[in-house]
Amino acid sequence: MLMIVELIKSLLLGIIQGITEWLPVSSTGHLILFNEFFPLKETSDAFMSMFDVVIQLGSILAVVVIYFSRLNPWSKKKTPAENSYTLKMWGKIIVAVLPAAVIGLLFDDIIDQKLSTFVVVAVTLILYGVAFIIIERTRSKKPFRIEKPEDIDMKTALFIGMFQVLALIPGTSRSGATIVGAMLLGVSRTAAAEFSFFLAVPVMFGASGLRGLKYVAKVASGETAMFGTTELLVLLVGTITAFLVSLAVIRFLVSFVRRHSFESFGWYRIALGAAVLLYFLFVHQ
Repeated sequence: MLMIVELIKSLLLGIIQGITEWLPVSSTGHLILFNEFFPLKETSDAFMSMFDVVIQLGSILAVVVIYFSRLNPWSKKKTPAENSYTLKMWGKIIVAVLPAAVIGLLFDDIIDQKLSTFVVVAVTLILYGVAFIIIERTRSKKPFRIEKPEDIDMKTALFIGMFQVLALIPGTSRSGATIVGAMLLGVSRTAAAEFSFFLAVPVMFGASGLRGLKYVAKVASGETAMFGTTELLVLLVGTITAFLVSLAVIRFLVSFVRRHSFESFGWYRIALGAAVLLYFLFVHQ
């Protein structure tokens, strides 16, 4: 019975991950909040630290599936010129990834230990919610200079990558930070969202690999035990669920931003952030 309950929690975590990884509302923040109310039992702290990152692989695989042809620089379905164009875009993606990769490697443990708190999550939810509303209202009548992610130049890619560094703070939202940054730099909503998807591939593979290596190192040193059958099933259920949900959410978001602004996500972030602060300050003692 206990295993069934844990698998249901993992299923819900996968759904939350699959939705919030792509919508600019902070997947990490939502996972932290879910674990506060419905923590997984029978799992170690070391495993949970890895779990929250590794289930994101499911979401990333959804990007690979949906955009495989577009991201493949050696596709036989494209002309040599188109493949060259794709390869150049990958160069811009790598440039945009570098700032967060460097800062993340240097401060991963500090961020994980010191900033994964309800106060940080709530404040960043609210701040970026306000940012979305202000940006949408100030840019609503201004044309964007870049309409496709492939047309993002190297300098713009680097600046978007610098905005992505902000997403290392829990509650910020990786997609939210990159989309806000891209729009401020003149990238259209659709192009900003899709470039954010593309950036997620190397970022999340790297983050998952790093957490996985740290977990293996702790097992090898005897600091923690290797995960058991329950933990393995929990990880598989969460990852597969995140993949399936992400397939639908990515398509939804691309369709949504073509007709709507991100302002509604801004209001959602503010409401959720305020609710979190009120709960932990006055209810959870």
